[in-house]
Amino acid sequence: MALTIPESMEECLYFTNRSLGENGNLLAWVYRKECPKCKKDKMGKPVNPKTGRAKPRSLEYVCPGCGHTEEKAEHEATLMLEAQYTCPECGKDGEGSTPYVRKTFKGVKAFVIECEHCGEKIPITKKLKAIKKKK
Repeated sequence: MALTIPESMEECLYFTNRSLGENGNLLAWVYRKECPKCKKDKMGKPVNPKTGRAKPRSLEYVCPGCGHTEEKAEHEATLMLEAQYTCPECGKDGEGSTPYVRKTFKGVKAFVIECEHCGEKIPITKKLKAIKKKK
């Protein structure tokens, strides 16, 4: 599949580097999407003019070049999460991608990558969210 690892955080909408148990790790990212209208700039959250930083709670994405806007839900549904990992079950290195939509996995919202070697599901939960145990 040969995924390309991002050079900087500026080209990513989402990025995480985690360890999975004792012998697994995961590097996952989502590239920013090119503007569908002008096809020159990358879409991003609107910038606060006073601070110069993106507004994290904004419900839309804006092109800095032409000003084209898209709703957050429809914009994020078109994105793909890419991941490079070492599987905690089989110990082999692999790559995978999944839509940028959180699914419920064992009671917790998570992006789910499937190991290309053993088929084990690898969840990418929000930080500090533990997967629920069965009683």
